[in-house]
Amino acid sequence: MSVHSTALVHPAAKLGKGVVIGPYSIVGEHVEIGDHTVIGPHVVVTGHTRIGCDNRIFQFCSIGEQPQDKKYAGEPTRLEIGDRNTIREFCTFNCGTAQDAGVTRLGNDNWIMAYVHLAHDCQVGNQTIFANNAQLAGHVHVGDWAILGGFTVVHQFVRIGAHSITAMGTILLQDLPPFVMAAGNPAEPRSINAEGLKRRGFSGEAVTAVKRAYKSLYKSGMKLDEARAVIAAESVAVPELALLSDFLAAPGRGIIR
Repeated sequence: MSVHSTALVHPAAKLGKGVVIGPYSIVGEHVEIGDHTVIGPHVVVTGHTRIGCDNRIFQFCSIGEQPQDKKYAGEPTRLEIGDRNTIREFCTFNCGTAQDAGVTRLGNDNWIMAYVHLAHDCQVGNQTIFANNAQLAGHVHVGDWAILGGFTVVHQFVRIGAHSITAMGTILLQDLPPFVMAAGNPAEPRSINAEGLKRRGFSGEAVTAVKRAYKSLYKSGMKLDEARAVIAAESVAVPELALLSDFLAAPGRGIIR
C-alpha cells in the first residue's frame, strides 16, 4: 500500500493490498478500496463507497458524494464499483437514494472517459464504454457491452439495453433496446450494432436473427405488441434474442421509435 504524504485518509477507511492513493486525494470514513486499485491525485472518495480490485481512477474525480436530489435527507445510501474499471478525469459518481434501491452500481471492466456523470441509483453493467461527457440522470439502467458516444445525455429512469450503441450528442428520452444503434435529438433507431456483435463472438446466424428482429420492431409496420410476439417466438430458436425479448416485455419509459 502506498499513500502519498499529502493525501488525507480517514483511519477507519479500509484499504486493500497494493492500493495507491495519490497526492492531495481524500478518502472518507466509510470507504472500502480493494486490492491494487490506484487512486490518482486530487480525487475525493467519500460516502458509503465500496471500490473493488484493480481499478484506476484518474485525477479530479468525485466518487461517492451525496446525490443531486432535493429529496435526499442524509440517508446512508451507497456507491458500489466493481473490478478492473478505468475511470478518467473529472468524473462524478453519486450514491443512491432511499426512494430507489439505495445504491448506485458500476460493474466490472468498464471504460469510463472524462467528465462522465453517474447520478443516483444508476445501475451500470460490465464491459461498457462511456465516451467523454456522457451524462446519466438518476435511476438509469445500462446493460453489458453498451457504448455511449460523447455527449450522450440520458433522461432519468431510461433503460439502455446490452450491446447497444449511441452516436455523439445523442439525447435518450426513452429506452434503447439491446443491439440497437441510435442517434439524434431525440434519439432515433438507425440500425443494429452488427460489427460490435461480431467482435463479441456472435455467430452469423445470431446476427442475422437480430437483423430480422430489428426489421420486425422498426421496419415492418407492425404494432409494438405484434413485434414483441414475433421476437419472443423467434427467441425460442435463437437464445441471443432473449435479451431483446425480455427487454421489450419489461416495463419502462417506452422504446425509441
